[in-house]
Amino acid sequence: MTSANGTALITGASSGLGAIYADRLARRGFDLILVARGKEALATVAGTIVDATGRSVATVQADLGSPEDLRRVEAVLKDNSSITMLVNNAGVGSVEPLLKANVDDMERMIEINIVALTRLVHAAVPAFVERKRGTVINLASALALAPGMFNGVYGASKAFVVALTQSLDKELSGSGLRFQAVLPGAIATAFWKASGGSLDHLPERAVMHAEDAVDAALAGLDLGELITLPSLPDVSEWDAYDTARRNLIPKISLNKPAQRYLTAARA
Repeated sequence: MTSANGTALITGASSGLGAIYADRLARRGFDLILVARGKEALATVAGTIVDATGRSVATVQADLGSPEDLRRVEAVLKDNSSITMLVNNAGVGSVEPLLKANVDDMERMIEINIVALTRLVHAAVPAFVERKRGTVINLASALALAPGMFNGVYGASKAFVVALTQSLDKELSGSGLRFQAVLPGAIATAFWKASGGSLDHLPERAVMHAEDAVDAALAGLDLGELITLPSLPDVSEWDAYDTARRNLIPKISLNKPAQRYLTAARA
């Protein structure tokens, strides 16, 4: 029986935040399409969720860094009319400073974190717009707001995710679609080890359990948040930050240079 909530397609769903999103969304009544590279891990997650919830769970083994695999996932998003939610969770990280990092690894990071995410959004959104229903959740990072910490390419890739989500929300206002960017800080998952780092160097107060991060993110979605920072105690601080950004917009394209530059030029 098809779920009234529809189907959520989740990338990077074989472990970490993606697997927890899969569990939580199934318990909310969504059927699932789980996408990841590891066939056995995908099968394990899918089997566990089916046993626990009885929801329909399909799997797609795909490496989103492979153009061929990425196109296959795009086709699923375009062709499966039951899909009502896209969770762009797959991502690649690094803690190496730019000058020490391997440029090929940085290129792959951009391919996964930016190119693949953008193509999947572009595959899903037209169908969502046509049906006037759909949700896109993009996993970014708190490092999008903290350039200079860890690897700059990673933070920049996540800043792209935030900007894209904000732009989509404005462009498609009134369409019936929902957008959310989630900006977690350090989360206790294998992502850190895969990124070449270790949580051992971080204070315990700075590291959130993965289950708590996903539950907070979904609560943020329920609250209608466009940007969710799971550990931010006072949302008014984000509101002030975003208001300051918005206040700059009318002033960033004027027909004359700012007076400070004119003064400096005459000196």
